[in-house]
Amino acid sequence: MSKIIKHPELGEVFITKRVKSRRLSIRVNSKGEIRVSIPWLVTYSRAMSFVEDNKEWIIKQRTSRKNRPSPMNGIDVEAIRNQAKATLPARLKYLADLHGFTYNKVFIKNNVSNWGSCSAQKNINLNLRLVLLSQELIDYVILHELCHLKYLNHGKEFHLLLNTLVNGREKELRKKLRQYRIR
Repeated sequence: MSKIIKHPELGEVFITKRVKSRRLSIRVNSKGEIRVSIPWLVTYSRAMSFVEDNKEWIIKQRTSRKNRPSPMNGIDVEAIRNQAKATLPARLKYLADLHGFTYNKVFIKNNVSNWGSCSAQKNINLNLRLVLLSQELIDYVILHELCHLKYLNHGKEFHLLLNTLVNGREKELRKKLRQYRIR
């Protein structure tokens, strides 16, 4: 069950009650929208108190998202799609072969929430906007998804494998990637 409540300073707050939620959580998405998940028995007024308690954090998140460079400013999406389709599958194949990974299919998508993903069917999705990033960040995302072929989670083993493949630079590269917003 969802509800939108207007906060006097922050604007609309999207609140969703979830049966499986155990705690209150706030997320500020790439559009600056405030999304709050609450356990089923928590009241909407309690959710708004939680938002009020975290108002400074929300404002900070919105500000930092606005200041992140967007890799799509003023660029033709179709030209980027063509470039991505021409380069990303070949780079994925090269890195997979180099490190002994086997995947099923690759899809180039115009995602707004992630740089890539890997399915249980061993299909890899890559965001067409990757071609706007540096080669080291493209390789980092591709290697991240290839590691999901072995570990479909972000557990300790996954991070150890990824860190090995990027020569001990996982945290550094993850931090660099976070400087870019997808949309």
